[in-house]
Amino acid sequence: MISILLIIVFVLGYSAIAFEHPLKLNKAASALITGVVCWTIYILQSESVETVSEELLHHLGEIASILFFLLGAMTIVELIDTHDGFDIITQKIKTTNKSKLLVIITVITFFLSALLDNLTTAIVMSSLVTKLLVDKEHKLWFCGMIVIAANAGGAWSPLGDVTTTMLWIGGQITALNIMKQLILPSIAVCLFPAIILAYKFRGTKFNPIPESTATYKQKADSRIVLFSGIGFLVFVPIFKTVTHLPPFMGMMLALGLMWVITTIIHKNKTPEVSERLTVAKALQKVDTPSILFFLGILLAVSALQSFGLLKEVAGFLTNSLKNDYLIGITLGLLSAIVDNVPLVAAAQGMFDLNTYPTDHPFWEFLALTTGTGGSAIIIGSAAGVAVMGIQNINFIWYLKKISLLALIGFAAGVLVFLLQLQLG
Repeated sequence: MISILLIIVFVLGYSAIAFEHPLKLNKAASALITGVVCWTIYILQSESVETVSEELLHHLGEIASILFFLLGAMTIVELIDTHDGFDIITQKIKTTNKSKLLVIITVITFFLSALLDNLTTAIVMSSLVTKLLVDKEHKLWFCGMIVIAANAGGAWSPLGDVTTTMLWIGGQITALNIMKQLILPSIAVCLFPAIILAYKFRGTKFNPIPESTATYKQKADSRIVLFSGIGFLVFVPIFKTVTHLPPFMGMMLALGLMWVITTIIHKNKTPEVSERLTVAKALQKVDTPSILFFLGILLAVSALQSFGLLKEVAGFLTNSLKNDYLIGITLGLLSAIVDNVPLVAAAQGMFDLNTYPTDHPFWEFLALTTGTGGSAIIIGSAAGVAVMGIQNINFIWYLKKISLLALIGFAAGVLVFLLQLQLG
């Protein structure tokens, strides 16, 4: 009975998020209410209030690490944008053809996502697209492709996606092997939607970026902030690997160092100019409702996880499907609705290393499907949630326009993986 009630609350909350625009209710409000009500139901039926409180605080620690990571990344990107750092990149793009631009953006996103991670890359690239395109609808199409490319790029790298990182840390996969086995399927996930969209935009042009009118000093400041920002973002996964501290610690260090750098380069400027370019000002511009939305969604999912519903789903799939790859595909598609982190955590608990040893194809397939399946729905991945907040993408618009493209890519990736397995 409680399980059914939890599911009803989750579905109603999800529906309110999906119909944000017709309801004229910010998705953050729906997500926060859903998250709190799910935990309230769970604690009221529990025999041990202390146990539930401990579980909540445990999950809150994990959620907070994601939120602080997101806050740090968004602030650094906002700083680069305020200093016109992206203009340095856009000035290098000489094409005015939207099809060519889409291909360039997709390729950069795919490989940058493997180097940084899909969340940070999606934030950086969607901010870049905003600088290049004026047409709102076309901007959204490009951002949809960025979500697909970022998730595909993240899946084949142990640093690119949180689920691949979890499997790597858990000993289910090794770094070099996952890169070797998933690079081609991940390219397929990205390639087919990109071809379809490039065809859609064939012959369309966009206005070239006008030449920069910034002074030599302003350009120098822009370069310092751009290269420092990108450099520190690249540094975050390295910091995590060396220190074994959570990624948000590296991001907070990066933000602190950016604060020092911007303070130094603006110390001789007038208060009016320097205040506009400070980290404090950038923090004010960060989309706080998106971060609260993320908090609500993750709270709701963690309640389902703590109650044991996700474990039950994993058990049901195993008993009913009885096929490694059907389980992988289902978990991948399920990760578009429910956060992929608890799903992979449940799978790690369900299937031990005795049954599926390190670098078993099941783990590789799970990394591929849960990493890329989330692209099918805008709130199915961290990258999607971030882009949704930055660009104010309508849930239903994404469902109508991008979801099918993402599913085509997902199917292509699965087929390439299975074909690779047969030939190997």
